[in-house]
Amino acid sequence: MKKILIIDGHPDNESLNFALANAYELGAKNSGAEVKKIRIADLNFSPNLQYGYQKRIELEPDLQKAFEAIKWADHLVWVHPVWWGGLPAIVKGFIDRVFLPGFTFRPIPNSWKWEKLLKGKTAHIITTLDQPGWYYGLVYNAPSVNQLKKCTLQFCGIRKVKVTYIGVVKNSNEEIRKKWIAKIEKSGQKQQ
Repeated sequence: MKKILIIDGHPDNESLNFALANAYELGAKNSGAEVKKIRIADLNFSPNLQYGYQKRIELEPDLQKAFEAIKWADHLVWVHPVWWGGLPAIVKGFIDRVFLPGFTFRPIPNSWKWEKLLKGKTAHIITTLDQPGWYYGLVYNAPSVNQLKKCTLQFCGIRKVKVTYIGVVKNSNEEIRKKWIAKIEKSGQKQQ
C-alpha cells in the first residue's frame, strides 16, 4: 500500500486548491493508498528561519509531526497557487523550517556536496495559475516549480517529480473547475 502525504499550501479552505487536495485524497484513498494530509495554514509555527543555519531553532510540535509525516510518506503531493510567480509565503516558510540540514539533506564535511536524505520518494506538484502553464514556463521559466522541484525536492533526493498546472483560474467557471477537480481525483486514483 502506497503511503501518500498531501501538503496543501493555500491558506483558504474555500479555495480551489483546497478542493484539489481533497479530490486527490479521495482518489488515492479509493485506490487503496494510505493518506495523510497537512494544511500548512492550520499549523502553529513561525515561518521565519530566524538564524539561518547558524543556530538551530527547535521545531514546534506541528512541524515535528509534519517532518515525521514526510519521512513516513512514499509520495509527496504539493498543492499550491502561484502568487507573484512564486510560492505563497506560508509554503516557503514551511520549507525553510522543515527542510533542514540533518533532516532532509546532510552537508558533507569539507565539501560543497551534500547527502540526499529523501531518496526513494516521489512527488507531484499541483499548482494553480492565472495564466496558462505553457506561458508560465515559456515566459517566466516556471520559478515556483523550479524552486520546489529542483531546488528543494530533487536537492533532497526526490528524483521523480510530476508537475500538473491548473489554469487559467481567474477565467474559470464552475464547470471548468469541476473538470479540474475530476482530473486531480483520477490522478489520486493512479497514485501519481
